[in-house]
Amino acid sequence: MRALCWEAPAKVGVHTVPDPTLLDSRDAIVKVTSTAICGSDLHLYDGYVPSVEPGDVLGHEFMGEVVELGSEVTNLRVGDRVVVPFPIACGQCRSCKRGLTSICENSNPNAGLAEKIMGHSPCGIFGYSHMTGGYAGGQAEYVRVPFADVGPLPVPDDMTDEQVLFLTDILPTGYMGADLCGIEPGDVVAVWGAGPVGYFAIQSAYLLGASKVIAIDRIPERLKLVEKLGAHAVDYEQTTVLEELRELTGGRGPDHCIEAVGMEAHTDITAIHVYDKAKQLTKSQTERPQAVREAVLSVANGGTVSITGVYGGFMDKFPIGSVMNRSVTIKAGQCHVHRYLRPLLEHIRRGDIDTTSVISHRLPLEEAPKGYDLFKKKKDGCTKVVLTPGG
Repeated sequence: MRALCWEAPAKVGVHTVPDPTLLDSRDAIVKVTSTAICGSDLHLYDGYVPSVEPGDVLGHEFMGEVVELGSEVTNLRVGDRVVVPFPIACGQCRSCKRGLTSICENSNPNAGLAEKIMGHSPCGIFGYSHMTGGYAGGQAEYVRVPFADVGPLPVPDDMTDEQVLFLTDILPTGYMGADLCGIEPGDVVAVWGAGPVGYFAIQSAYLLGASKVIAIDRIPERLKLVEKLGAHAVDYEQTTVLEELRELTGGRGPDHCIEAVGMEAHTDITAIHVYDKAKQLTKSQTERPQAVREAVLSVANGGTVSITGVYGGFMDKFPIGSVMNRSVTIKAGQCHVHRYLRPLLEHIRRGDIDTTSVISHRLPLEEAPKGYDLFKKKKDGCTKVVLTPGG
């Protein structure tokens, strides 16, 4: 089959690789009909995530048709159209039973690698390094899906791939970012990053009762998109974010701040950006944490900072004094996708959430390297790339 493989930092290619096979009675094989490039894929692309190896198949946002099933998978049928959550969850461990599927205790066979950096291991993840299991990803023609009796969700035939594809990751991730805040009617929410996750976090914040959402970014296409959602757009290259947020909130700051940027944050403050990038490149820190710093310093006293951007290890100059002295609550996590799938599917069906306007580019899988280049460099107005195997 054909699949998008990591070759080296900033280099990927589409190669012929062995077809996946059933390895366990709870497996399924899914023929991919749509897959997407995620912002967190760029962290692997750029070489910032440890334990990615040449030849690894990338991609964790994918859906398709079930073509083969293990003997214990009785909830699916061959021919079902399914969306597949990016966290791989067994459904039986303590974490899964609590609905915390992104920290499944049984799905990461390489848990020891993660424990060296994180203390304990998260779940296995499709196409996201050997530290999270070394599973082949979904930017491919076929994927082996472990624990298929738990993860994949059949989707209605009258809904298109593009309507439901983002249930795999960025829609529930954005929703969980808002959900973690405990938004009450009338609250003001600020979102760092108007990319795809931020786009869905904004819609979710409004769904949960926010009276105003402020989006912070610098890419014109992204800011225009979120303005159409009703958000107040702030171009951080044209203003001082902390001062702007104070002015927009009567001096108090937002009630909740959602960080949807991750480890490669950019800032207009040149000295800080150079400092963070130099430390990241020399591996004396793994993140560029300016978005997190701003979110902590901006949030109102007693407010909540929700971190949905992907981070891999350690950051420097974190304002812990602000957190402690101002009663700030920090909540974070890889998304527990499984718990949100069915409610969000209904929101899509009712038209509460716009899932397709964020897509700017549709390419065949063979042009995936071009898609990575467009998405990474924000060229040609790129906001989200969807790939079609065999297209």
